[in-house]
Amino acid sequence: MSDRPKRPAARLLVTDPAGRLLMFRFTAEGRAPFWVTPGGAVDPGESFEAAARRELYEETGIEADPGPVVAVRHVRFVTLQNVDVDAEERYFSIRVDSDAISSDGHTELEQKVMLTHRWWSPGELEAQDEAWFPRDVTTLWQDILAGAGEDDDR
Repeated sequence: MSDRPKRPAARLLVTDPAGRLLMFRFTAEGRAPFWVTPGGAVDPGESFEAAARRELYEETGIEADPGPVVAVRHVRFVTLQNVDVDAEERYFSIRVDSDAISSDGHTELEQKVMLTHRWWSPGELEAQDEAWFPRDVTTLWQDILAGAGEDDDR
C-alpha cells in the first residue's frame, strides 16, 4: 500500500471549433517546461464534475457543462509543491465555440508557472520537442474528434 497522498483531479480536453486542443505550458523552477491540459485537484467535498466546471472557469474563463468522463488515469507524480502523489485523473471533453480564453481566475501559483497557452492540432503537438501530459492525450483527443459528428444519444 502506498504512503503517497491521494490526489483526485479533473482534467479537461477542451477543443475549439477547428478541433484544436487547449494546453498550458508549465515553466517551473528546476523542471523542464511541459504542456498539460487544463484542470486540477478536486477540493474536499467536491465532485469530479464540479471540479471540472470550476477548473474550466478558473483557468479559461469559460462557463460550460463538462459532460461525461471520457477517460480515467491513475498516475504517480511530484506536484509543483514537491509532493509525491497518487493521482486519479478523470478526463472530460468540452467543445467550445471560440478559442478566446481568460486567465483572470488563475491562482498565484498558476500566474507564476502557466504563462503560455496554445491551441494545438494533433500533428503540431506531436512535432514539438517539449513533454506533454498525459502522454496518450493525442489518442484520447483523436477519439473525441472522430466522434464529433456522432449523435450523443448512442
